[in-house]
Amino acid sequence: MAVQDDCKLKFLELKSKRNYRFIVFKIENQQVVVEKLGSPEETYEDFTKCLPANECRYAVYDFDFTTDENCQKSKIFFIAW
Repeated sequence: MAVQDDCKLKFLELKSKRNYRFIVFKIENQQVVVEKLGSPEETYEDFTKCLPANECRYAVYDFDFTTDENCQKSKIFFIAW
C-alpha cells in the first residue's frame, strides 16, 4: 500500500509549524490519502465529528495541555479508528 507524499508533508507541517490541530487520513484506491485538515482553532469535538461511525480512518491529533508545574506542553497522538 502506498502513502501519498502529501500525507508526510502535512504531518511534518503539523509537527514543526503547528499549522493544523489534526489530520485525518483514509485509504482510497490502495493509497493512504489526506481526508481532512483541522485548523489550529478547531477542538477535539470538531475532530471526533470528522470520524465516520462505520469506516476505518487514521489520524494525528496535536493535544495542548498544561502540566502541574504550569508549563504549556503539546503531544501528538496517532489514532487508529
